[in-house]
Amino acid sequence: MENGNGKLKVAPAITIRGVIAKIMQNLNKDDQRQIIPLGNGDPSAFPCFRTTLSAEDAIVDSVRSGKFNCYSPSVGILQARRAIADYLSNDLPYKLSPDDVYLTIGCTQAIEVVLTAISLSNPVANILLPRPGYPFYETWAAFSNLEVRHYDLLPGQSWEVDFEDLEALADQNTVGMVIINPGNPCGNVYTSQHLKKFAEMARKLGIFVIADEVYDHLTFANTPFVPMGTFGSIAPVLTLGSMSKRWIVPGWRLGWMVTCDPNGKFQNSMIMKSIIECLEISSEAPPTFIQAAIPQIIENTKEAFFFKVVEILRVAANICFDKLNEIPCISCPCKPEGCMFVMVKLNLLMMDDISDDVEFSLKLAKEESVIVLPGVTVGLKNWLRILFACDHSTLEDALRRIKAFCERHAKKQ
Repeated sequence: MENGNGKLKVAPAITIRGVIAKIMQNLNKDDQRQIIPLGNGDPSAFPCFRTTLSAEDAIVDSVRSGKFNCYSPSVGILQARRAIADYLSNDLPYKLSPDDVYLTIGCTQAIEVVLTAISLSNPVANILLPRPGYPFYETWAAFSNLEVRHYDLLPGQSWEVDFEDLEALADQNTVGMVIINPGNPCGNVYTSQHLKKFAEMARKLGIFVIADEVYDHLTFANTPFVPMGTFGSIAPVLTLGSMSKRWIVPGWRLGWMVTCDPNGKFQNSMIMKSIIECLEISSEAPPTFIQAAIPQIIENTKEAFFFKVVEILRVAANICFDKLNEIPCISCPCKPEGCMFVMVKLNLLMMDDISDDVEFSLKLAKEESVIVLPGVTVGLKNWLRILFACDHSTLEDALRRIKAFCERHAKKQ
C-alpha cells in the first residue's frame, strides 16, 4: 500500500533476535540440562571458538596507548581503513585504497546505511534480495520505506540463484541486488563462475551488487571463497563485511563497506554520495580503540588460527549433516560447504501436533532445551536454520535431543 506521499509503504519484518527471544521464553525452567543455543550466529558462546590471543593483545595495546579515546572520523580512522584495504586486496585482481573503505558498527550498520542511502537517493527504488536470506535487510528496508523483491535460491542446486526469477523481478526502478556468500542461512559457497554470472546479470540490468561477505573465508569443502569484488569491473560491487565471524568477535562490532569499483562508475553516484552523507549525519562509528587495533590484529593473526576454526566447522558440518539425515521427518538437501548454518526441511506429514516450523521450534525449546531458528524467519516456511558452530560433543547432544523430540512427535503407524 501507499502512504500519504504516494510512496510504497513496506510492512515491518520479523527479526532473528525477536524470534529467538520468544523461543527462549518457552524454555522449561525445570529442565536441568544445558540449554544449547543453535539459533543465533554467535559461536563465541562455545569455548572452542575463542578468538586469537594476538587479537586480544592488540586491543589491550590500543587501550593502554591512551591515543584512541577520541571521537572517530565518520568514515573510520585511516590506519584501520588502510589495513582493511590491504587485507581485502589480497584476494582481488586490483588494489583497493583506504578511500574505498568505510568503517561501520558491525555489518548491521553497513546494511542500515546503504539501504537508507538508496531510499534517500531514489524514493521509488527497489532492491532484489535472496530467499532464503538474512532478514535484517527486510527489517531495515521497512524502516527506510524501501521496496524489496525476493528472488529464489534453489535448494536442489546447492542454493544457486534462480537467474530467470531474478531477472523477471527487475524493472526500471531496480537499483541493486544482494548476494550473500558464503551463504547465510544456507551454508552454501558460490563458485567463481556463478558469481561472474551474477555480475553479468547486474550489468545487464544496469544495477550494482551488494555483496554480503560477513562469513568470508569460512569455507571447508571443495569450493573456495571468491570475493564478489573480483568481478567489480563487470558491475560495481559494494562489499559488506566484518571481523565478527572470521575472528569470532561479534561483540566487537567492527564492520565495513568497501567500494569494489575499478572502473570508477559507482564512486560518484547519487547512492554513494548519500552513503557518505548518512555516515556524516549519524556521527556513529566503531569504538576508536578497536579500529586502532585492526592493523595489529590483521598482521599478527597466524594462519593456524584460521585453519583451526575452519577445521572445527568442517567436522561439525559433517556431524550435523549425517545425524540430521537419520531423522525421518527432516531432510537436508545440501551438506554445508561454508558459513556456520544448515537449512533443513520439515516433513510435517510425518508428525503429530506440530503445525509448522514455529511450533516445532517452540516445543523443541520447551521439551529439549535446544534453540533452533524457524525457517519462516529467513523466508522459508516449514524449514529450520540450525547453527553447527559449537563444540562437537555439544552438537551431538543437541542432535540426539532433536531426534528424540521428532520420534516422540512422530505419527503412529
